[in-house]
Amino acid sequence: MTSVNLGEQHPSVYQNLMRLDAGVKAALETAGVDPLLVELVKIRVSQLNGCAFCLRLHSRAALAKGESADRLAVVAAWWESQYFSDQERAALALAEQVTALAVPDRRAWDDGSLTDVQVSAISWLATVMNAWNRVAITSHYPVAP
Repeated sequence: MTSVNLGEQHPSVYQNLMRLDAGVKAALETAGVDPLLVELVKIRVSQLNGCAFCLRLHSRAALAKGESADRLAVVAAWWESQYFSDQERAALALAEQVTALAVPDRRAWDDGSLTDVQVSAISWLATVMNAWNRVAITSHYPVAP
């Protein structure tokens, strides 16, 4: 298959995804989700999807917002480290569940550290990040040093 840039081929659809992304950002802000946690979720979803473009983009964004290199280094194995708070662990597990759509629904992340509004906002974040990963991967966005 030829490399096709989805945004160039269907710009109105791409713009709709951008509007959805903006709505999710507003929902996250309303829910009081920490901007660093947003980047961690974007990174974890991108790891699961194998999206190098989004991994680089959101790792750089996390660093710019004050995230540590140590925490970024262990996001792929967050459950095995002591770097993350209960809320961060719950959000990362929820994002993995939305990304993998595990059956049956494990809900192991549901320890009460996220409010219903935060669960909804983070679920939308993982959903839209999955969409962005698929756009970037399918479009073969370049990832060079």
